[in-house]
Amino acid sequence: MTLSVQKLQCSRGDLTVFQGLSFTLNAGQLLWVEGRNGSGKTTLLRTVCGLFLADEGNIEWKGELTKRTPDEYYRQLLYIGHQNALKLDLTPLENLQLLCRLAGQPLTEVQIEDALLKMGLAGYEDVPVRQMSQGQQRRVALSRLLLTDAALWVLDEPFVALDVAAVELLQSILVTHVENEGMVMLTTHQAVPLPAEKMQRISLDQYA
Repeated sequence: MTLSVQKLQCSRGDLTVFQGLSFTLNAGQLLWVEGRNGSGKTTLLRTVCGLFLADEGNIEWKGELTKRTPDEYYRQLLYIGHQNALKLDLTPLENLQLLCRLAGQPLTEVQIEDALLKMGLAGYEDVPVRQMSQGQQRRVALSRLLLTDAALWVLDEPFVALDVAAVELLQSILVTHVENEGMVMLTTHQAVPLPAEKMQRISLDQYA
């Protein structure tokens, strides 16, 4: 599996955020997207996920343009952004049931409860999300990583609001996914302990 981005250019209004951006991400690799505030990190991630339209350039998945085979591409993609995409009046269990159904991957309560347990949320399955801390809400959102069979994870600052134990847990989840030939593309200020051959770093500052 390969994700290939070729000569991508994105703008906000009349401002070109980045241009001429090209990279290739292969199975078993993590791509760490860096850059100053406003350099377009979130814009890039959202463009890769089809949530933002590029001015120029192509995005290919397995050698095919993603716009030509969107259904196949999006089945292999999981995006978790800045926002947790949770309904505050629903419980973690209800939120994850809904999100998994929307992703075309309905799961049992037992499977979801097991993911919440692994994320340190045992006993919170039926608590309305609005009653949970920001860190707990982030753990609920990140539980999707344990429930998906998507190959490509696109994560925007996934470590935000996490305590030390949750940071270490998420690091191990990412490492396991990459070691199992998964792919990760993320923005973060937190290191992920992977060997150099499994990690790429790209700074958007040089594409401004």
